[in-house]
Amino acid sequence: MDAHSAHTAHSHCVAPVFCTIIPPHLLDHLSRSDNPALYEPARRTLEQDALQRTRRRITTVRTTAGTASAAAGEDGEKKPRRTISDAGHSEKLPGEKVRSEGQKPVEDASVNRAYAGLGATFELYLAAFGRYSIDGAGMPLDATVHYGRDYGNAFWDGERMVFGDGDGEVFRDFTLPVDVIGHELTHGVTQHTANLAYFGQPGALNESVSDVFGSLIKQYGLGQTADAADWLIGDGLFTEAVEGAALRSMKAPGTAYDDDVLGKDPQPATMKDYVHTGSDNGGVHINSGIPNHAFYRLATELGGHAWERAGRIWYDTLTSGGLSPDADFAAFAGATVAAANERYGAGSEEEEAVTKAWSQVGVTPAEDGGGQDGTAA
Repeated sequence: MDAHSAHTAHSHCVAPVFCTIIPPHLLDHLSRSDNPALYEPARRTLEQDALQRTRRRITTVRTTAGTASAAAGEDGEKKPRRTISDAGHSEKLPGEKVRSEGQKPVEDASVNRAYAGLGATFELYLAAFGRYSIDGAGMPLDATVHYGRDYGNAFWDGERMVFGDGDGEVFRDFTLPVDVIGHELTHGVTQHTANLAYFGQPGALNESVSDVFGSLIKQYGLGQTADAADWLIGDGLFTEAVEGAALRSMKAPGTAYDDDVLGKDPQPATMKDYVHTGSDNGGVHINSGIPNHAFYRLATELGGHAWERAGRIWYDTLTSGGLSPDADFAAFAGATVAAANERYGAGSEEEEAVTKAWSQVGVTPAEDGGGQDGTAA
């Protein structure tokens, strides 16, 4: 099935989905290794991911918004409500509660990193966009650490963040990169806003939006300008044994890693290299490189802090209510141009920069919602 027909067949599937940070193609490479220290954890991780995906399909997610009165402090100040649990290397969720909002750091560094990462994500959305937690209404932020045995992934299951410890051979602890935490929680923001389908181009956009805001959360915490940021996703997640800097590069898709065991980063930067595949839900972790690179181009063209203008345009697009769950690249690009026009004015520097950024990756913004193929310029 090609990407177009696969997308069309699944475009109605917009329920909250199971979203992982590590793409299946990367774990597939590991599972075919001759080294049991590599293939055994990878196979177990793939099996767990498949099980979790099945559970997502047969259970109804509770997406009830938190109430502002319950989440705000006595003075009305909007604060996070974090709970971190420890699965104790089991596959049972949520695990044992080990740290709640306001409690002091514990001895377990994974717990403290998860707590801090949830807070950093909450802070970016509130400070930069006025968004009150994931659902906009003070939703509690829950996470579980130490999931499974050598589990090589982190995921958002519609209700909580879940982190594995990695296998120690290829992957380190998944609480280490704050952008991984921000990426996964942003799947929750998308779930509560545009609810982009997790297949084909809308799925690649879903993944890309998570990369964009994951990177912005990291940049915001470091106080970085667009030109000073590394634009890497998952920097520090690989062990020293891996020939690679990160999972993905928004600045230069396709260059994040090139390793004997993992293979080479397959992400395209432009539509001319768009990957047509039936695996990975139609290549959602692969073709996300194209909208990722468009955002990088926009952010560096505008300069300054990327969350202030470029991020604002993406956030407006996601939350406008005008984006279809099965939006393709052309439709999303058109929505970003409209968002820039709405906020900054027709013919503004921002609107022109958005149009230019999409042109540089080979996407022509649709004026009417677009077709299904991400029209190449």
